Order: sequence, then structure tokens, then C-alpha cells
Amino acid sequence: MPRLSFFVRFITIGVLLHVYVGLRLIPDLPTPASGKWLAALWLVLSCLLIPPGMLARAIKHPLGDRLAWAGMLAMGFFSSLLMLTIARDIVLASLMSVDALWPHSVNLATWRTGSSATVIGLALLSSAFGFFNARRRAPVRTVDVPIRGLPAALDGFTIVQLSDIHVGPTIKHDYVDAIVRAVNQLDPDIVAITGDVVDGSVARLAHHTAPLGKLAARHGVYAVTGNHEYYSGADAWVAEFRRIGLTVLMNQHVVIEHGGARLVLAGVTDYTAGHFDPAQRSDPAAALAGAPDDIGTRVLLAHQPRSAHAAADAGFTLQLSGHTHGGQIFPWNFLVRLQQPFTAGLAKLGSLWVYTSRGTGYWGPPKRLGAPSEITRVRLVGGN
Repeated sequence: MPRLSFFVRFITIGVLLHVYVGLRLIPDLPTPASGKWLAALWLVLSCLLIPPGMLARAIKHPLGDRLAWAGMLAMGFFSSLLMLTIARDIVLASLMSVDALWPHSVNLATWRTGSSATVIGLALLSSAFGFFNARRRAPVRTVDVPIRGLPAALDGFTIVQLSDIHVGPTIKHDYVDAIVRAVNQLDPDIVAITGDVVDGSVARLAHHTAPLGKLAARHGVYAVTGNHEYYSGADAWVAEFRRIGLTVLMNQHVVIEHGGARLVLAGVTDYTAGHFDPAQRSDPAAALAGAPDDIGTRVLLAHQPRSAHAAADAGFTLQLSGHTHGGQIFPWNFLVRLQQPFTAGLAKLGSLWVYTSRGTGYWGPPKRLGAPSEITRVRLVGGN
């Protein structure tokens, strides 16, 4: 019932936003009536496509994936159209103020017609560019993290992080396989997968996540759950990940020996896991319980950056997270900051380093603007 209520609100808000865009742009379009009717028809079609696109992963028929593609492409385009329409209205309001102070200094009619067409053109261009950024294989991003007191044997220790792949209606086997091949070429010491691997059931997606079983690293491949694993059946997915060879850390740790030195690698369940299963409540302190006191380098895999405060209190050195996608589509990155302490990149909380990946795939619209995807090569280096 709560889900139905949310979806009804989502559709209602979506319709109202489409009406707003239509009323603000269509009357000013420098086209004949037929062109304006086509624009109105597209907005109606967008309203009809986006809701089933959001629900498509629940449709078992192959038509579900096609609906997802159509709905998500429409959502991605409308997102840019909406933001640009709001920006246009701000500019027009400013010009009206100028015209009120200095009459006839601005040709408002020309601005209205020219800007309405410009908004649509820019929305199309940004959507095409965002689609290219989302669908290409994520580039490798190298980040050096200075660790105080790092043993010499661990200087240069490499952790390749994948996060937020979101295998589902629009991300399939070949997309994942390309990521795996790129990671294996990096010859990492550890591969860390920080959650949100999937959007759908094991039965539907096991074939598409199978390439992850080919990931290779000197000291193993480790994973933690994200919130989307819990939406998709976390217990089944944890079993599947383990079946293909991943080590899933659920409030647990392992001790890794490398060149005569040791580090602790721990992982927690998603920050919200306790809402789905109280027994799986995320607990960084429990993940470190029993770890040798003489090991100073302690790395935590935690899907959401907001685990950082508990991680710092528990005594971790570095936390690797994802979840935010870096906002994925500008300007939504500003909204991420309302929920998460970090949006993207390397930051520090007290003595804890936190690296937040922008994600290796994408969620929802196949679109990335201002937040490129990444395969992150994290190198531990000595520091003060």
C-alpha cells in the first residue's frame, strides 16, 4: 500500500511537471500549429512512457526491457527539458525586470520564441551526450590515498573498486563483461564491489552478472550489499555472488597479508539493511570485532557514504563507498548532499579517508551529465 501511494504521487507530480513544461514552452515555439501539436503529443507520450518504464523490471515478458528503454530515455530527456525550462523562466523573469526598469530595452517576444526552441535543442544535445557517457565503458580513475604509518610493503597496494553497476533492464551481460575485462588488465591486489550490483531477481539476471565471476585479483574479490540488493532479494543475491566466487562481507572482516605486512578489509551491509532484515543491520564496529589490534591499516567497504561517522568511531583508516552516482545528471548532484555527507571523490572525516565512487554503471535513465562513471583504482601510499 505505501508503494502504491508513492507511485500515485510520483505520477501526479510527473503529470504536473509535464503540464508546466508544455505551458511554458509550446505557446512560444517558433513553429506553425502542427509543430506545436507534435510537441504536445510528445509530452503526452512521455507521461505515458515514464511510469511503465519505472515498473518494467517487474514485467517478466521481454517487452519489459523495451518498455524500460523507452521510459528511461523519455525520463532522461524530460529531466533536461525540465531543468532548462526552469532556467529559461529565471532568465525571462530577469529580462522582464530589466524591461520594467528600462522600457523597450529588451525585445521580450524575440527572447521568448528564441529561448523556447533553444531549450528543446539543448535538451536533445545534452541527452545525446549523456547517453554516450552512460553507455560507454567506464574509464579508469586512479586515486592515491595517503595513509599515515602505512607499512612499506603496502605502499602501492591497489584496490580496484566497482560500484553501482545496476545490472537490469538496460545493463546486460556485454556491458558487465567489458567492465570485467578492463579490471583484470589492471592486475589489482583486491577488487572491491561496493553494492548496487543489480536491479532485479537472480532468476532474471544471473546470466548477466555471471562475468563478475571472472574478476581476478591477487588477494580476492570482495563485495557488500547495497540498497538495491535488498529491493531485489538480498539473501538470494548474496548466495549467487558467493556461488560465482565473490566473497561477500556482511559486517565481517578478513586479514590480508601482503609482502610481510597485513591490513584488515571489512565490509558492512547497506546502511538501510536493518529496515529489510533486523538481523542484517549495518554495523561497522561489529565488522571490526576480533581484528588484530596491531594492524593499523583498516579498510571498510560500505555502500553508502553516511556509514562514515560510525566507521570513524570504529577506527577505520579508509572507507570505500558508492550509492550517490555523483548525482549522475546535473543538477541532481546538489540534492545528493541533502542525504549523504559526501557526493563524490576523496574526502576526510577526522582521521578517516572516505572515497565515494560516482558508480560504474547508472540507474534509471541511460544518461550521465557532469558525473562520469568510473572504475576506480585506489592506491594506498605512505603519508603524514
